[in-house]
Amino acid sequence: MPRVVTGHKIENMADNYLERKMEEYRSGRSASPSFRRKGILNVAFPSRRVLVTGGASGIGREIVTRFSNAGSRVAFFDKDAVKGRETMEKTGARFSCVDVSDVEQLEKALAGLLAHWGDIDIVINNAGIFSHTALDETTTGSFDHILDTNLRPAFVIARTLSRHRKTLPLANSFGGRIINISSTRHLMSEADTVAYSVSKGGIASMTHSLMMSLSPLGITVNTISPGWIETGDYDALTEDDHLQHPSRRVGRPADIARVCMFLSLPDNDFINGADIVVDGGMTRKMIYL
Repeated sequence: MPRVVTGHKIENMADNYLERKMEEYRSGRSASPSFRRKGILNVAFPSRRVLVTGGASGIGREIVTRFSNAGSRVAFFDKDAVKGRETMEKTGARFSCVDVSDVEQLEKALAGLLAHWGDIDIVINNAGIFSHTALDETTTGSFDHILDTNLRPAFVIARTLSRHRKTLPLANSFGGRIINISSTRHLMSEADTVAYSVSKGGIASMTHSLMMSLSPLGITVNTISPGWIETGDYDALTEDDHLQHPSRRVGRPADIARVCMFLSLPDNDFINGADIVVDGGMTRKMIYL
C-alpha cells in the first residue's frame, strides 16, 4: 500500500527543513557559493601584471599590498628608496626606484618592466605630490614640477603601453585597465592649492580622452577621486574629523584599494571613462557659514 503523506506532515517537514538550514547557516556549516563565511564575499581574482606608481607608502602601498595578496604580479615605482625596499620586502612586489617626473627614468623603467613581463595588464597611476602655497608665492617652476609629477607620468605610461600593445601579434584577450588616482580637489577647492588642483583636474580630463584613444585595444580608463584618506595616525583623528563626513568616518587607504580591485575585475569592463568619487559623501554635503 503506498505511503500517504498528509498536508500537515508536509508542512512539518518543510518547517523542519528550513529550521535545519537556518541553523546550518548560523553555525557556518553551510553557506551559499558566493560566501566563505557570513559577511565575507569570496571573489576569484585572476592573476594580473599590475604596475602602481607611488607605491612605497600611503594609498599606493595599500594598493600594492592588496593586489599582491590577491596573487597578482605587482611592480611599483617610487623615488623613496627606503620605503620602497620596506614595501618590497613586505609584499614581495617588484620595486624600481624611479622619479616619475623624470621622463627618461620613467621610460627606462617601463621598458625594463615590459622586457621582464612581456606586457602590463593593469596600471594604477597613483604617484603625486601636494602643495599648499600662497598663489603670490607659487613659482612657475614649482607649478610645473607638480604637473610633471602628478599629470605627465599618466600620459607617458599610457603612450608607452599603447605603442607596446600595437607591436603584439595577437590582441590581449583581457584588454587591460588604467586607473588614475585624482582627487576631489578637482571638484572643490580651498585657497592656495592651485597647482595641485590643476594637476588633478588634468588627470580627470585625461581619463576620458585616453578612454577613447585606447578603446580599440580594449583598455578601459577610469579615475578614482579620493576625499580625505588618512595615511598617518588614524587613531589621532578627532570625533569631529569623523562626524563631519556623512559616512561618519574619515577614509582609509583600503577604501581606495578596494575600488581599484573592483575596477580590475574582468567583468567590469562596462565601467569606462568614469570618475568615481570616494569621499564619504563630502562633495555632496551642502555647507554654508
